[in-house]
Amino acid sequence: MISRETIQKVEDSLKIEEVISDFVTLRRRGASYTACCPFHNEKTPSFHVSPSKGIFKCFGCGKSGSAISFVMEYEHCSYTDAIRYIAKKYHIEVEEEELTAEQIVAKQKTESLLLVTEFAHKFFIDQLKTPEGQSIAMAYYRNRGLEPDTIAKEGLGWAPSGAKSLTEAALKAGYKEEYLVETGLSIRRDDGSLIDRFRERVMFPIYSVSGRVIAFSGRTLKSDNPAKYVNSPESEIYIKSKALLGIYHAKSEISKLDKCYLVEGNIDVITLHQLGIQNVVASCGTSLTSEQIRLIHRFTSNLTIMYDGDNAGIKAALRGTDMVLEEGMDVRIVLLPPGEDPDSYGRTHTLAEFQAYIAEHEQDFISFKSERLMLQAGNDPLKRAEVINEIADAIALIPDPVKRSVCVQDCARKFRLNEKILYDRIVSQKEKTPVRTSAPQEQQSAEAPQVQEEFTRPVATRTGRFENLILEPVERDILSYLLRHASNNMVFPTDSPYYSPEPVSVADFIVSALDADNYEMSNSVYQHIYVAFKDMYYDETLPEDKIVQRLLDGEDRNVADVVGNLAIDKYDITVKRFTASLTSLDSWLVHNVPETMITLACKRLESRMEELKMQMKQPEADQMALLQEIARLQKTRKLIQDKLNKEKYGQNF
Repeated sequence: MISRETIQKVEDSLKIEEVISDFVTLRRRGASYTACCPFHNEKTPSFHVSPSKGIFKCFGCGKSGSAISFVMEYEHCSYTDAIRYIAKKYHIEVEEEELTAEQIVAKQKTESLLLVTEFAHKFFIDQLKTPEGQSIAMAYYRNRGLEPDTIAKEGLGWAPSGAKSLTEAALKAGYKEEYLVETGLSIRRDDGSLIDRFRERVMFPIYSVSGRVIAFSGRTLKSDNPAKYVNSPESEIYIKSKALLGIYHAKSEISKLDKCYLVEGNIDVITLHQLGIQNVVASCGTSLTSEQIRLIHRFTSNLTIMYDGDNAGIKAALRGTDMVLEEGMDVRIVLLPPGEDPDSYGRTHTLAEFQAYIAEHEQDFISFKSERLMLQAGNDPLKRAEVINEIADAIALIPDPVKRSVCVQDCARKFRLNEKILYDRIVSQKEKTPVRTSAPQEQQSAEAPQVQEEFTRPVATRTGRFENLILEPVERDILSYLLRHASNNMVFPTDSPYYSPEPVSVADFIVSALDADNYEMSNSVYQHIYVAFKDMYYDETLPEDKIVQRLLDGEDRNVADVVGNLAIDKYDITVKRFTASLTSLDSWLVHNVPETMITLACKRLESRMEELKMQMKQPEADQMALLQEIARLQKTRKLIQDKLNKEKYGQNF
């Protein structure tokens, strides 16, 4: 585990503007910096970085966080990887706490497998410079229209014709035989000797999400070789069903555009990346798997399957749509013209032409299935009924009830059917399908073991952003005071009902009031933030700016977004509010914090009255008792409102 001391050194040493400027061009504006947001397309800069707070915020898409969470968001990496990246930038040695003997052995083996694979990658790249590599491999890459920059960026290489070229080079460099065999780079023959698995092949590396080489795909250039492609076997660092070709180079663009294209081959991916369509991936020489779909789902909910227009491509697309729908993603399909694949079409068309073709021919799954399957059914009414049943079965896989309902309406209109018929089919199918438990947690990436954090990260367990819209504004204000001004002391005048001989902090004032009433935030995301705040402020004695950064670095990005909105606003970053105001911050807090707590009492009564009004609509409700309770609450609310008005306008109100 990364030690707490290392994390503290990283947090103390980093400057947020220096970290973010590694990825984004920042322009100074007063005490802060601005840029066009890297997380969504925009022409007018709405991305702000505040060095004094150590926080970034985009007022366009809502992304916010600290330097660490920026690296996590931009690189789609773990907290551990972000810490390691920043530590390397500032030349901080990463100290790790003592692991068990078993953990040490497992970690060393994983790292050894990755190191030997990375050695092989460098070896294949270097072989491109040899006469054999230049005359065969580079000629092939040029013939496929790949530019030198693309070859270098994708890390393409050449496996020479020698039977033991890589094996001998690796052994000479000190790598063990067992790791060469386990990664599949070498094959052990019956006599115990080793030979290379990849010989006379152009080499395509397979990257993990974090960018480490975990396997290879080698293509022969000999027409008489029956094994056109040879791929690395599965190993501890490479599980074929969980890997995607191109994911490392595509992930940022997928997230930014909120869309992913899925193609069939590695050369398809590379050609489209070169053309300018960066959000493209492919499965690793296997049929599409649920694990691969979940990996894509980490970055977007929108997947377009782009396969060849032949029968094999159509069948693969039909099979893939059901799997994508079952994972809760939106799926569309685009088939290329007969005889074309993404590689050939991308080499003969411009970026604008390719994008125009996609826009014109992209179909939702209902249109695609009905068009293709109805062609096969012809005029046979029973076969046409089977097609409709198949489409209804696909709709039944959609977990979101609203999306499912909209698809039923669309399908009913298309085939001129009563929606109830489709719903009956869907219900019958769902009854046949066993209830799926939540997917098992995927094994952690072998190349990036997760750090065991010393603090608990908040996780929102809400079904929607806010459950109680009456109490939401005042709960938001309360949390905003805590996250911005928790340690500020308030000195009340002697005639104030809140007077105390000693100053009282904003945090103590608010927390003591809420705890005395055993109050829990009615909106669960706010309650999670409030509990996390109390734990860190009182148990770990962290200042509010550190609490904000920890919450922003949390794994639940919805919570991080809410915290960003609570702790940062546009005016905090661009204007020194209180220095330009006639009211000092201390006076402002003394007036507004108590007023907010009184407002909370009023809003709680309003919320309760709304609940009672809803109960009155029930046929079995005791109308008289509910009316009496509402009248009592209205009277209490008026008393509190009078007190609030006196706080605002003085005793003569």
